[in-house]
Amino acid sequence: MKLIHVAQHTSAEYLGLIEDHLEGRGIRFRYYRPFADRGGLPMPVTVKDGLILLGGGPWGSAGARDLPTLEREVQLAKNCLGRGVPVVGIGLGAQILAHASGGGSEAAPLECSIGSASRSEASSLGGFLPETWPLAIYMRDRARPPADACIHARDAAGHPAVWQVGANSLGFSGHPGLKVAMVEDLVMEFDESPSGIGEKLAQLRAIQRPLEDALVPIMTGVISVTGWMD
Repeated sequence: MKLIHVAQHTSAEYLGLIEDHLEGRGIRFRYYRPFADRGGLPMPVTVKDGLILLGGGPWGSAGARDLPTLEREVQLAKNCLGRGVPVVGIGLGAQILAHASGGGSEAAPLECSIGSASRSEASSLGGFLPETWPLAIYMRDRARPPADACIHARDAAGHPAVWQVGANSLGFSGHPGLKVAMVEDLVMEFDESPSGIGEKLAQLRAIQRPLEDALVPIMTGVISVTGWMD
């Protein structure tokens, strides 16, 4: 049975709806919370099946409000990539993956946005990525994938929404398993939140079911690329 190590950066943001898809496939996961007392990150040697790097609320990676464990997590992701261990980055986690794989990140203000993403071609994410789907982002800064990354999808502004480095590692600008309660908790957890958050929460509630529906083929593609069912 596979064991995926998950780096959580806030109390509020976790795997969300993705948990059900992993559990339904018999894939175990273990959270690591470096921000908590006695929390920490996994030792690189223990990460054998996969690493998921989650979002960070108002934490970023481009200098304005960097994640305290940013450098350690970049090194952890580099180690995994070097050993062929799949890494999935979501939001801030995608920025960390970009830094680890030869790209970087660019400064952008904290945002909560509800939009859409469109796949680049029918074969994107093993052919499982929907043609279009709702894209919900709560994030500071923006990932800049390396030049050799394969861009599977872009948002309405043309920014990479889903991208791949190597044979088995993926970056997502938005959280594909986001729950409304997670954003509500992020607002309460930190003293900083995006403007117009009430309106954004209403928009997020309206797309919750389409998000859940889109996650079904997206997770099939993620499992296919990462090999977590092999």
